[in-house]
Amino acid sequence: MANSNSILAKWRIPAIFGGVSHQPIMTRFKFLDPEYYQSLTPATWIFFLLFGCGVLSLVFIIWNYSKGLRGSPRELWLIITYKFIEYSAYAAMNMVMILWLSKDCGLSDIGAGSFITGWSLALTAIAMVVGALVDTVGIRRICLLSVAMLLIARVFMSWITDPFWVFIFGFMPLALGFAIVAPVVSVGIKRYTNKEGAALGFALFYVIMNMGYAVGGFAFDWIREFFATRGPEGIIDANAGVIWLGVHFSTNQLFFVFGSAATVLSLLVLLPLRDGVERTEEGIVITPRKPTGSALQTVKKSVTDTCLLMGKVFAEKYFWVFMGLIGLTVFVRFVFFHFHYTFPKYGLRVLGEDAKIGNIYGVLNPVLIIFLVPLVAYFTKSVKSFTMLLIGASISSLSCFIALVPPDFFEPLTQTVLGEMIFINWLGMAPDMSALAAAPPAPAYWPLIVFIFIFTIGESIWSPRLMQFSAEIAPKGRESTYLSLSVLPSFAAKLVVGPLSGVLLHIYTPVDENTKEVLAHPNHAMIWLWIGLMALVTPVGLLLCRPWIMHHTGHHDNPDPPAG
Repeated sequence: MANSNSILAKWRIPAIFGGVSHQPIMTRFKFLDPEYYQSLTPATWIFFLLFGCGVLSLVFIIWNYSKGLRGSPRELWLIITYKFIEYSAYAAMNMVMILWLSKDCGLSDIGAGSFITGWSLALTAIAMVVGALVDTVGIRRICLLSVAMLLIARVFMSWITDPFWVFIFGFMPLALGFAIVAPVVSVGIKRYTNKEGAALGFALFYVIMNMGYAVGGFAFDWIREFFATRGPEGIIDANAGVIWLGVHFSTNQLFFVFGSAATVLSLLVLLPLRDGVERTEEGIVITPRKPTGSALQTVKKSVTDTCLLMGKVFAEKYFWVFMGLIGLTVFVRFVFFHFHYTFPKYGLRVLGEDAKIGNIYGVLNPVLIIFLVPLVAYFTKSVKSFTMLLIGASISSLSCFIALVPPDFFEPLTQTVLGEMIFINWLGMAPDMSALAAAPPAPAYWPLIVFIFIFTIGESIWSPRLMQFSAEIAPKGRESTYLSLSVLPSFAAKLVVGPLSGVLLHIYTPVDENTKEVLAHPNHAMIWLWIGLMALVTPVGLLLCRPWIMHHTGHHDNPDPPAG
């Protein structure tokens, strides 16, 4: 049955409904049978309880934010929906890009890492100047431009595999299309909410963004499993794909096919947008858009103004203090880069082709962030930003070394309630504990899951405070200027991190250049040693430079809150 070509036999649904996730759909509706619930173990009941509480909490969070936004124009909900669709598609595609560049486009680990660097640099550079287009072109037109660029990129990436043409017709329009998403949604939220509702709008924006990432991470695993070729021992070829209308699409290419479909859906969502809509304290106002010049002139002026601005602020001593602080935080932030572009190959080579790497990072991280950030913010609101930044960065950077812990240390956990919840209820790796004992998960699962869990706790502490602290120390009246240029250290560091990703994979998880078979990799965890050492530069640098930062920024400790 697993090898049948019928759609019915290949259709699979999430492991959350019980049993191993590669069973056909006709055997997976047992949750409708009352006897099914009599056979559930305590671990499964706990898992269902946690899942249910999580869903209810998420609904409560979204409802709380949404009820404060009543009276906002339909445009607010349309652009938030647009963001959810595009971030879901982007999250899934972002994880598959590095695999597609190697398996489909024929690039080596180092070549693929360098290619990704070029794309990431283009995305960052475009994001620095694209914001000016919103005021000139209007939100509706700039959104439609974004959709057009994304559709062009994803259609071409579904078909072509030549690296040169991929970069021209794939990565460049993709960079332009996606670089527009965040600033246009930010501007839209500001315009479509009143002063009181702006904070709620941006909070909802953050939740929806992480929901999109979680959906994308889940879709990554599901698509790879659905379109894989299977045998008695499991997945034989995870990139097998499918033939549609006489054309073969690899599994990796299908991510761009589905991404194209998501972009068409985005287009339908955006069509009802109206230009000139704004919510004021008096109500919704629609002002006809007045042309202020061509888009090309706007981009040219934006680039020119940015360069002139750089020239001015580069002459300011305080700017380099600000850049020094931002530069220190780059090292822990680049762990994210490795999660997106190093972890997919690493996970599949170390854990196996059927590993649920999308769930391990792409779902676990954003889901935890959704719930942890509000909790951390509530209980630490009186703690100064620099302290939170230092503590959070220390936790996140030190967590990388958990990946080096010998798997035997965690092995006893596999046959516990926690192990059942993770490997059976969440990842769906076996139908029951006896089957899990007969075919235990790869030893590296536990260190990676614990590592990502702890890293996310640290992220929930430092990430929200980074932007806050940056705004706090930026000179009054220059906040937007300094924050817009705060991407420069990240821009420069990407020149090193991308190729480094390829080098680490090539050395510690090598593949045969001819057969593409994974070779022995006894020292695979060394990848995370180097990444962890790199990340440690942030907390160590912050600690050593604390007196210098406080002195030059005038950012002194907050006074103790009054008693009571």
